[in-house]
Amino acid sequence: MLPLVLGLALILLGAAVYLLPKVTNALYEHRVQNQKETFLAENPVANPNGEAGEETEPVLSPVLQELYDCLQKENERLFKNHQDRLTDPFAYEQVAVDLSRYGLRDNIIGYITIEKMNVVLPILLGATVDNMRVGAVHLTETSYPIGGKNTNCVLAAHRGASTQDMFRNIEVLEEGDRVIIENFKEELVYEVKETMVIDPSDVSSLLIQEGRDLVTLITCHPLGRNDHRYVVFCERVTEEKPYTDIQ
Repeated sequence: MLPLVLGLALILLGAAVYLLPKVTNALYEHRVQNQKETFLAENPVANPNGEAGEETEPVLSPVLQELYDCLQKENERLFKNHQDRLTDPFAYEQVAVDLSRYGLRDNIIGYITIEKMNVVLPILLGATVDNMRVGAVHLTETSYPIGGKNTNCVLAAHRGASTQDMFRNIEVLEEGDRVIIENFKEELVYEVKETMVIDPSDVSSLLIQEGRDLVTLITCHPLGRNDHRYVVFCERVTEEKPYTDIQ
């Protein structure tokens, strides 16, 4: 009888070990989806004068327009000073802009959707330990995720934890795969252009490239270690493509 009980216990333990990450990741995805819906509902950007199907410039509230103007100026400053204070994204840079002053909660400036990876993550300002536990983080001293000429927004995330996948499967991304950024103003669509493995101290690949509108994804490499960085370069595309949100 005892061997049977022990056998059943080991089977149940093995099942729990196998299923726990899947369950916790599913709960995380559900929580993020709810957060995203709340974020978009609290920050509507529709033009009340636009007709159905007509492309119109988003209309922001005065306080969010102030934030947008502030971030544009910061992006221009970063380009002009050649990001001379940029360091490794896992150095936990301090947050440079206080989003709470503009009514945005939880330090979240928007959301990133990577269709190929079936991932939706909040984007938080500042690569702090706490921020990296809950989503993708914007690396201070890189362009803010609002798009525009002469910008390169660097977003870092862990390659998965016990509760969520995050950038775990980043190596599946190939040229042409789409990355969508939804900030408090608009949706920006990017396409993967190149992938690369770099040393942690090599920040030259993360710099703004004149004339381009880039989003760069970065995470630890290889999986389960911290020896190098896996980098995915994405460039803004202008043509409109069908977009199906991940539920």
